[in-house]
Amino acid sequence: MTSSPTGNVQLLIYEDLIRERGDVVAEAQLAAEHTRHQASELLGRQDVPRQARHPAVPDHR
Repeated sequence: MTSSPTGNVQLLIYEDLIRERGDVVAEAQLAAEHTRHQASELLGRQDVPRQARHPAVPDHR
């Protein structure tokens, strides 16, 4: 498989943005997972095992 020069430039730009601004996509995924867990707990559902929690998401119990 060959890579295109345009694809390489786009990847470099994306990597620069992550370095400068942080990985916003990963942060949004963590925030969504944390919110999902909070909602499950508040609604009294225990269907999400504690081990499935992401270690970067604090447990506010």
